[in-house]
Amino acid sequence: MSQTLTQPAEREVRPYDFRRPTTLAREHSRVLELAFATFARQWGTQLTAKVRVLSQVTCEQVTMHTYDEYAAALPSSTAMVLCSISDVDSRGVIQLPTGAALRWVNAMLGGNRPLPLLDRTFTPIEHALVVGLMNDALEDLQYSLGPLFTNSVRIDAIQYNSQFAQAAPTSELMIVARFAARVGEDVAEATIALPARILLERLVETNPTVEVDNAKQLLHAQLAQVPVEVSARLASANVTPASVLGMAVGDVIRLPHPVSRPIQVAAGGEPVGTAAIGAAGSRLAVVVTTAEDNH
Repeated sequence: MSQTLTQPAEREVRPYDFRRPTTLAREHSRVLELAFATFARQWGTQLTAKVRVLSQVTCEQVTMHTYDEYAAALPSSTAMVLCSISDVDSRGVIQLPTGAALRWVNAMLGGNRPLPLLDRTFTPIEHALVVGLMNDALEDLQYSLGPLFTNSVRIDAIQYNSQFAQAAPTSELMIVARFAARVGEDVAEATIALPARILLERLVETNPTVEVDNAKQLLHAQLAQVPVEVSARLASANVTPASVLGMAVGDVIRLPHPVSRPIQVAAGGEPVGTAAIGAAGSRLAVVVTTAEDNH
């Protein structure tokens, strides 16, 4: 019988710059997920009203990436709505497939036949209708983010190549929310990218994370509440395998532990003190006689 050996999957290794961490704090991530989930519901309702087809939008993921990483993960041909944001040089992005946008416009204009997958730029009329849809989406986005995003925002342009649309410097950190937009039977993946510095500054103000200056004390306090196994041990005896295999009920095993010697108390297998045998009601117990200083 032959046996097929499978090669282990190759792991992707990415360089990590500790000076520019790209991981959201758990408290901040949760706040953003709730805000973008609210936006997704609002956007779905707005699309239903505008496109006149039952629509549903769900937020699938909220992460933080550099703009270069974000743009590299997008299809080369796509609709990128670039938005100017007051008080910052970097721009926000609403990205969606051009084919999906064209099918939405087709439904808005009364088309009842599904369009084939199209990959072209918008005509002036289509451009105006898409801008109208995106303006409504921006209003819903500002409402959903609330105090986290109070900057004024407006649509600058629509680009069709993700590699040429320079919304921000390549190293700029962006908060990226990914959505699944279902309009009728059509499902499209869309993303929204906003400069992280805008949101993070206000997240710190409204939802401060735990300070790490006293990390050692916090760690000790947390570890002090973790349950550990405590045992009372007599001195062990060495016996032969023959003695173990021939063991029967009633046999006596001699332990090299004097009656007057305290027994050892161990926590998690490590000695922490000594004790004498005692009782607590009807239960066997030990009375601690010495405790080791482990500080």
